[in-house]
Amino acid sequence: MPTVVIVYHSTYGHTEVQAKAVLQGVQRVDGVSPLLLPVAEVEKHWDDLNRADAIIFGCPTYMGSASADFKRFMEASSKLWAEQKWKDKLAAGFTNSGSQSGDKLNTLLQLAIFAAQHGMLWVSLGVLPGNNSTTGSMADLNRIGSYLGAMAQSNIDLGSDAAPPRSDRDTASLLGQRVAEIALRIAC
Repeated sequence: MPTVVIVYHSTYGHTEVQAKAVLQGVQRVDGVSPLLLPVAEVEKHWDDLNRADAIIFGCPTYMGSASADFKRFMEASSKLWAEQKWKDKLAAGFTNSGSQSGDKLNTLLQLAIFAAQHGMLWVSLGVLPGNNSTTGSMADLNRIGSYLGAMAQSNIDLGSDAAPPRSDRDTASLLGQRVAEIALRIAC
């Protein structure tokens, strides 16, 4: 049974909401075992990451980049990099920020490069952009228009009980489902 690990960092809870949506997407695929892993608990789970068939990386975008706690996780993986422990595993990513752009693309690029350094195979979002015409709306899937991974936007005056919006959660869920389906297809 393929395993998909969702390793994430969240300070205010918004990115955790997104991570849980990714988890729901993975859980929709029968025959795949998911693990939701906050970076604060990674030290106890390196073996789970090494055994995983896919790892989905998620963190907030702060100052146009991955959060410092997530960067610590990335740097802590350097021994695994040297041994190429994650080579040929599937990888994907998601991020969240307070503004529409928030330079989230830079964070996804950072995650994709990190995965490439580990020899991983990046899985894109696979969803056309929404909310890009006069008939579009904020409720559209992939409303922010990302291809590389799932992006979410959380208004800074809303708690994680209200943000990110449903469309961003649904987009994250589709990313989780896509990675799980590909992991299952490869395992068969």
